[in-house]
Amino acid sequence: MIRRLRPRGCFVAAFTLVVSFAAVAQTSSETIKPAPAFSEQQLAAAPVNGWITNGGSLSNERYSPLKQINRDNIRDVKAVWRTHLDGSGMGAQHSGQGQPLMYDGVLYMVTGQDDVFAVSVATGKIIWRYKAELDPSRVKVCCGWVSRGVAIGDGKVFVGRLDAQLVALDQRTGKVLWSNQVEDPLKGYSIVGSPLYYDGMVIFGMGGGDMGIRGSLKALDAKTGKLRWTFYTIPAPGELGSDTWPSNNDFWKFGGGAIWQTPAVDPALGMIYFSTGNAGDSFNGSQRPGDNLFTASIVALDVKTGKYRWHFQQVHHDIWDYDSPNPVVLFDATFKGVPHKALAQVSKTGWVYILDRQSGKPILGIDEKPVPQEPRQHTAATQPYPVGDAVVPQFIDIAPEGFDLPYGGRIFTPFWDKPVVYRPQMAVNWPPSSYDPATHLFYVCGIDNVGNSVSDAHGFEHPKWQGMWLGGGGAYTGIAGRGIFAAVDLTTNRLVWRQQWHESCFSGSLTTAGGLVFVGRSDGRFQALDTRNGDRLWQFQTDSGVNATASSFEYKGDQYIAVYAGGTLFGGGKKATACGCSLSRARCTRYLLREQPSASSATARQYRLPRANPTLRTARRCSRRSVRLVMVIAGLVATVAPTSPTPRRTAWCMSSQLRPRAAVTCPRSETC
Repeated sequence: MIRRLRPRGCFVAAFTLVVSFAAVAQTSSETIKPAPAFSEQQLAAAPVNGWITNGGSLSNERYSPLKQINRDNIRDVKAVWRTHLDGSGMGAQHSGQGQPLMYDGVLYMVTGQDDVFAVSVATGKIIWRYKAELDPSRVKVCCGWVSRGVAIGDGKVFVGRLDAQLVALDQRTGKVLWSNQVEDPLKGYSIVGSPLYYDGMVIFGMGGGDMGIRGSLKALDAKTGKLRWTFYTIPAPGELGSDTWPSNNDFWKFGGGAIWQTPAVDPALGMIYFSTGNAGDSFNGSQRPGDNLFTASIVALDVKTGKYRWHFQQVHHDIWDYDSPNPVVLFDATFKGVPHKALAQVSKTGWVYILDRQSGKPILGIDEKPVPQEPRQHTAATQPYPVGDAVVPQFIDIAPEGFDLPYGGRIFTPFWDKPVVYRPQMAVNWPPSSYDPATHLFYVCGIDNVGNSVSDAHGFEHPKWQGMWLGGGGAYTGIAGRGIFAAVDLTTNRLVWRQQWHESCFSGSLTTAGGLVFVGRSDGRFQALDTRNGDRLWQFQTDSGVNATASSFEYKGDQYIAVYAGGTLFGGGKKATACGCSLSRARCTRYLLREQPSASSATARQYRLPRANPTLRTARRCSRRSVRLVMVIAGLVATVAPTSPTPRRTAWCMSSQLRPRAAVTCPRSETC
C-alpha cells in the first residue's frame, strides 16, 4: 500500500548535475590550486583535463576531444551527484544560463543572481560562495537577470555583474580582490556574457542594447582591474562608420550594438572576434537613417590594442531585432580545394554567416539582394543573403487569422504603424552553438516563430532608462512557435539534419569526439543525441529547465559532464520556481548517487538520508522513494525496477512539474 502524500508549498531548486561513466573518486582535501596566468597555447588547446574558458578553447567550438563516453556506452552513463546552489538564482526574474568552468578538480559556476560558486568535482560540495547581493534598483536589464559564465586565470575568478561591475575574486577563497564600475547601470548598462581571460587581460562586452546604451567591448588589466582599451560598437562623429548614423541628432550615444557573448581569439593572427546586437530603438528606424554600423555585425579587432581590423554587417539598418547574440566560432577547413582560416556565426535571421577570419570576406558567397521598402523606416535597399540553407523557415505559407500577409511574410518584410507578420523572429538567440572539427558539422539551437511588429512612429526621444527602449512592439498572432535543433555542414552551409521540438529550443550544446551532442530541454531533460542524425540516445530528467551549456573534462582518468539546471525566463519550460513537493524536493535533490547498485541491493538504504525530525517524516519518505526512482526514469540502472505502483505515485515528488508528455508522469488526479 502506497500512501498518497499531498505536496505542500512550491519549491524546485536550481542545481548542478554531474554525470560520469565511472564511479566518483573522493578527495581528502578541499584545497584549491590557483590557476596560472594561462598561456595562449593553453587557452587555444582542445579541453581535456579541464574546461578553462567559456567556449572550451579560444575558438569557441564547445567541442570535447574526449570519447570515453560515446555512442556505444552512453546508455550506461549515470549521475554522480547534484548540488543545490543555496537557493541562488531562483527568483522569477532569474535565468540559469551559466556554463561551468573546471580547473584542477573544482567547478566554477555562476547563477542569474551573479552569485559565484566553487564546487568540488569529487564530492559536489560547495567550497566557497561569492554573494553578489545585487541592488535591484541598480539593475536595468531588458531580458531578465542572466549571467552566462565566469573566467579564470592568474589565481582569480572574474565575473561580470548586472550592475555593470567587473569583479575579480580570489580563486582560493572567493573574496573580492578588485572591482571596476565600468559603466553606469542606471543608464541601462549590464554585463551578461562570460568574460574572457587572455594575455593578462579580462575582455568582455557590455549588454543592454534594448535599453538605450552605446555598446562596447572592453579589456581590463587582470591584475589591477584598470582599463586597457575600449572599442565602441557605435562610432562617435568623425570615427569610422559614423557616416552610417544621422548627423542631426545624437542617436549614436544610445544606438545599441550590445555584445551578449564571449569573443573568440586567433592568437596567430592577433585578432579577437565578436558579433553585435541590434540598433536601438529596436523597431523604429525613422530617426536613424543609414546602415547603423557596427550593429548586427561581425567585428574583428587587434586583441592587444582593441583597434579595428575589419567588419561584416549581417543586417543593414535593422528594424526586426535581427541581431547576433550567438558566439562566433573559429575553424579551419578546405573550401573547393582551398584551405581557409574561417569563422561562423549564426544570427536571428536563421542564416549561418561563414567568413575568412583574416580578411572578413565571405567564403561561400553572401549576395546583396533587393528587399521590400518602407520609406518612413528608411529601410536599406538591399540585405545580405548567405549562400546555403537557413536553419528555420523564412516565410509564412498561410496568413494568421486577422492579419494580412504582405510580401508573403518573408524575412525583411517592413512595417510602420500597423502590425505586420513575418518569419522568422529571433531564429537563433544566445544559446551557444557547437562545432565538431572532425566532421565540420555545426550544431544550432533555434526557434521557428512568427514575428509581428509595429513601430510607434514617434520622433527621436532620448531613452528614459525606466524600461526597454523599443520604439514599437507587436500583437499576439496565436501561432505557436516550435524549437529547431539542426546540424549544418560548414564546408557547404547546407543542412545535414534538422528536427523540430514542441517547445522552444533555448539551450546551448556541447559536442564530443564520442559522436555525441549534449543539449538540454526547457522541460528539464538533459539529452545526448547522435551527432550523425540527431537520434536521441540518452536522457536524464532534472528539476528545472536545462538551458545552460554543458562542459566536459577528464578527472582522475574518467570523463565527466557537468551542467547547470536553473531554467530560463523565455524558455517556455520549467523554471526554478515551479510548483511541486516542497519538503520532499528539498530532501530528494540534495543528495548524490554515489555508486551503481546491483539488482539485488538496489534499495533506498544505500542512499540513506540523515535522520529527520517528525515534522519532516513525510518529506523523508517521499525523498527515499524518489532517489530510488530517479535511476529508473533516467534509464541509468536498467536492472532496478520498483514494484508497481511506486513509479506512478512518486514520480511527481521527484520531478515536480513533469508535464503529461514527459518521460514519467503522475495522473492529474493523483498527488504524491
